[in-house]
Amino acid sequence: MNSNLPPSGLILLDKIAGVTSCNALFPIRKIFKTRRVGHAGSLDLRASGLIVAAVGRATRLLPFVEAGEKTYSFFAHFGYSTVTDEWDGELLEQDDNTSPISEEDVRRILPQFIGEIDQVPPDFSAIKLNGKRASDLKRKGREVELKARKITIKDLRFEGAAEAPEGATGRIRSSFKFSCDCSKGTYIRSLVRDMAKALGTVGAVSGIRRTRIGHLSVLDAVKSEDLCEASLMKPQDCMKFPVVTLTDKQVEAVRQGREMTWNKEPIQIEDGAPNMVLALDKNGELKAGCSFENGKLSPKFYLGSD
Repeated sequence: MNSNLPPSGLILLDKIAGVTSCNALFPIRKIFKTRRVGHAGSLDLRASGLIVAAVGRATRLLPFVEAGEKTYSFFAHFGYSTVTDEWDGELLEQDDNTSPISEEDVRRILPQFIGEIDQVPPDFSAIKLNGKRASDLKRKGREVELKARKITIKDLRFEGAAEAPEGATGRIRSSFKFSCDCSKGTYIRSLVRDMAKALGTVGAVSGIRRTRIGHLSVLDAVKSEDLCEASLMKPQDCMKFPVVTLTDKQVEAVRQGREMTWNKEPIQIEDGAPNMVLALDKNGELKAGCSFENGKLSPKFYLGSD
């Protein structure tokens, strides 16, 4: 990495439960002595798992990371609900039925949650209404009404019975573990709420963990206590986008935002993938993010020094 430039790159971070996504970035700001740190996709305070953090100029890549499909594992507890949709929140509703819910019943309702569906986000969320977070309005006793949004759940897997969590504020009929592959904007708390409704009951969630964003895995992520300068990765080493090498003249062209005809090695954009090409200089330094269409590279943003 060019020592003449400020630090820039991506970090795969395994966020622990109980820390906000924003606070999880504090050690990164301290290590690299910069406020220019961002992340792709927030996780709930009580959720854990993969966050892709970006330092410096690489923050411009975050929208393309965030657009990737996500994988989550989680525990659903049927029989009661809370104001936060979490297992230890203030009790909202208790099901009078105490009989267990069968695996057969659960498997029967899963297909209706696969594919493109409408989902209403939880009231306690970061979605803004008139500039105010829905969760902040709820804490002040205000009513919120969030509109349904289109999301896509590619797969929803039943992974067996689970134990009741400590601190549950209601009586649980049955607990199960699931995992799912889903689009950006999916709320697992809302998914469990809606699954419970399909089962004729109410529900709450615990143990939400994000294990994947696109092709990036939490297995390759670093814990906060293990963060160091070596945790910073070059985007081209961890993002699954085509990579091209530019001449000095071409680097200057993309710096000026000029489109260019590409007649060197072929560029293949995978079906359904973002139209993104990472452009390096002759020294292997990432200089730009470009789109590729009709044989032409068009700069989207410049990542080199000005």
